[in-house]
Amino acid sequence: MADEVATAVEAAKTRFLTGENFYAQHFLGAHQSSQGYVFRVWAPNAQQVWLVGDFNDWDDTLPMTVSSESGIWEVTTKLPKEGDLYKFKVRQQDGREIFKIDPFAIYFEKRPGNAAVVHTIPEKKWRDGLWQGRKKRSNQFKRPLNIYEVHASSWKHHEDGTPYSFADLTRELVPYLKEMNYTHVEFMPLMEHPLGRSWGYQLIGYFALSSYYGTPEEFQDFVEACHLNNIGVFVDWVPGHFCINDDTLPYYDGTPTFEYTDPDRANNVRWGSLNFDLGKPQVQSFLISSAMFWIEMYHLDGIRVDAVSNMIYRDYDEGPWTPNHEGGNRNFEGYYFLQKLNAVIKLAHPEVIMVAEESSSETKITGMIETGSLGFDYKWNMGWMNDVLRFFEMDPLFRQHHFNLLTFSFMYMMDENYILPLSHDEVVHGKKSLMHKMWGDRYKQFSQLRTLFTYLMTHPGKKLTFMGSEWGQFLEWKFDEGLEWVDLEDDMNHKMQHFTQTLNEFYRSEKALWELEGTWDTIEVIDADNTADSVLTFIRQGKTKKDFLIIVLNLAPVERQNFAIGVPYPGTYQEVLNTEMAEFGGTWTKHNDVCESLPIAFKQFDQQIQTIVPALGTLIIRPEQINTRKAKKVSK
Repeated sequence: MADEVATAVEAAKTRFLTGENFYAQHFLGAHQSSQGYVFRVWAPNAQQVWLVGDFNDWDDTLPMTVSSESGIWEVTTKLPKEGDLYKFKVRQQDGREIFKIDPFAIYFEKRPGNAAVVHTIPEKKWRDGLWQGRKKRSNQFKRPLNIYEVHASSWKHHEDGTPYSFADLTRELVPYLKEMNYTHVEFMPLMEHPLGRSWGYQLIGYFALSSYYGTPEEFQDFVEACHLNNIGVFVDWVPGHFCINDDTLPYYDGTPTFEYTDPDRANNVRWGSLNFDLGKPQVQSFLISSAMFWIEMYHLDGIRVDAVSNMIYRDYDEGPWTPNHEGGNRNFEGYYFLQKLNAVIKLAHPEVIMVAEESSSETKITGMIETGSLGFDYKWNMGWMNDVLRFFEMDPLFRQHHFNLLTFSFMYMMDENYILPLSHDEVVHGKKSLMHKMWGDRYKQFSQLRTLFTYLMTHPGKKLTFMGSEWGQFLEWKFDEGLEWVDLEDDMNHKMQHFTQTLNEFYRSEKALWELEGTWDTIEVIDADNTADSVLTFIRQGKTKKDFLIIVLNLAPVERQNFAIGVPYPGTYQEVLNTEMAEFGGTWTKHNDVCESLPIAFKQFDQQIQTIVPALGTLIIRPEQINTRKAKKVSK
């Protein structure tokens, strides 16, 4: 038996060194053994490494031995017990001695300390088999995807000012997600990080749920509760760069270990961090193991990879950069690492959704790796977000001259599989909340926020909105405070929340909004040229001819009487959503009457309907009784 264990460990070491160990946490880090606990750490150029902790008064009485071929140090001891704190004391290549964290630790002490905790996560008997089976059988691209983005410690605080743990979030956030009709929740990074101000994007513990948010077991229970309520769970993950704190990952053994050797490539000037050397096999094993650990330990449904542009372009940062061997800016190591990451995860878990936060258009991000893409399922559409928010911030007097901001995405919306993000990045650092961005007085701001959300839900692409925006919180997001839940005592905020709940349910139930997504058949523009009135009209189409919706967005503070809209078939049409209804905070007390089509040509259509379009409002109209055998196009 001992020989078999030794053979398995040697095989694990070999795979780690070649970049092919995707479960490296099973032998690196701290693990129970028949002789107590075995600790292993990779520090190939260290002169000596000691295990230190509560159990030996942080003294260097437990020297570790090294395998010179692998650079992995190891010690077995009966001293530690569950709950003890520990670190590694590393005598670096130049003789400097420094306490370092365990890169493979699965739990850390609470801030401001950063010692790892000897902790064994008990095997969980999951109860989400029905969810997992349904997920494997369904086509994610032909299903609704509406994500509620959350910063775990600022969604809600207790009365004493302390943030909710995942045990608290299981009791309150899960029912809220279900009540509000979201399909998924996405958390900003949950991995261990020393500074809350980084929002979790400056990581130190790639296998550890931050103890600030609770225990690993509590997060497992949260995910299970979501699945039992038909809600998926995504987590942000940061494989491009890491926290620069000296006692964590940087220059672990005194030499470039996790980071690039070239200082220009290692130093991330913009974010004050260090970039992973994504071409180093051991780093590939470390990072892919981290992703696999989170997917399997916590039954995650998806991972959003942060800052992909920084990983695939050498000149993305603000500092000096070194061209590649071809003289260009492509970071080949990052490019091929991301392809490898997606290939490994998709082979093991084809149903897991991989999302890229990426802002350029020079590289194919989504699609099959064999076609030259990075292999992600979805990419955040940052262009759509920037253009649309700029448009909604604009005085309506000038919108007619900048209508392309609203419609330019129609030119490229099938180039990638997109998620349309109204994320945390847009409601912080002086950018104002979504509500505050809207032009005009408070009533007009709510009107436009409802129209913005309706455009989000009816535009091709999956959806993401940040917490608090669903009821129109006016203040910017503060990472160290809870949301302004007191806003909901105001009637307008309460009605806005009701509108979002209604719109989310409408999106989930209307196949025309997602059934043919990813193909041009899903949309037909009726009129994107009515800049004078600032009204945009288009159709979202389902699989059957009769299953379609007509979207009418009025971006001007002027009600449009007897407004003409081209329709594909003769018959009657019924308004099914009006953003200016009184129940949502508007002034309308009843819907428009059913419209009978008129045999009057309108652009490519030989029929039109006429209706009233509310100022700064949106209508969604459904065919009631139509004749689909009639030609819809004007004969040429």
